[in-house]
Amino acid sequence: MKISITFDRLRWEEKALKEEADKMGLEAELVDTRQLALNITRKKLRNGFGDLVLQRCISHYRSLFLTKILENYGVPVINSVDVSEVCGNKLLTSMLLTKAGVPTPKTYVALSADCAIPAAASVGYPLVLKPFVGSWGRNVSIASDEQALATIVELRESMQNPIEHMYYIQEYVKRPPRDIRVVIAGQDIIATIYRHAPRNDWRTNVARGATASSFKPDEELAEVVQKAAKAVGGGVLGVNAMESEDGYLIHEVNNTVEFKGAQSVTKARIARRILKYVVSSVRR
Repeated sequence: MKISITFDRLRWEEKALKEEADKMGLEAELVDTRQLALNITRKKLRNGFGDLVLQRCISHYRSLFLTKILENYGVPVINSVDVSEVCGNKLLTSMLLTKAGVPTPKTYVALSADCAIPAAASVGYPLVLKPFVGSWGRNVSIASDEQALATIVELRESMQNPIEHMYYIQEYVKRPPRDIRVVIAGQDIIATIYRHAPRNDWRTNVARGATASSFKPDEELAEVVQKAAKAVGGGVLGVNAMESEDGYLIHEVNNTVEFKGAQSVTKARIARRILKYVVSSVRR
């Protein structure tokens, strides 16, 4: 069985997947997508991607476009283009989680600057503004009051990208200074960790200096995480949850989950279990 592991930045995770694939006797190839130019007017795709592609691109649009091309030529990809599109767009993620009955923070989408202030009043202060597309906590802001929000809106209105002129506004959830990251493949929960926010920062991204600690999920958390994974279409995912006064809330689902932090604090062989899921998907 040949598996192509595509990437646009070679991280620890891709190297770990390749190393584990070699140990499992799989023919695995690391493919730098920045070096690809694909002729999409041919009836057959000439690049040999093998039996399945494990998509690991950081760039949302590069991942989305390449996955769509590969699927068009009949190459199976994990995660699928539908899952990639949903998880890469916070608007779509929130809508599908809500539709599936998965608890998620109160969220408004204001389609213009004129609507942002009234929408924020409905959410309540403090609140969080997030970009529709993005990761690692970049361009995520807290507005403590209307004046702070007006300043953020004014800045974004000066940007040329029209998507910056629409606003994803989410309640600021009262929680401990940590959140939860669950690595899941299909319905198999592989690892569960707390991500503790660094000092002087409320964001819990490991890429921003958060620290990790492992724990065993209770039944409630396991159930809501599995429900969330199913809601976005399934696959190899990172599901992010928060502990609120009303129970667990799912606030994000990641399409190309990073697991270096989780692996550092758990005995689970994360890369191996991801690859076992990949192999079983091919056989199905």
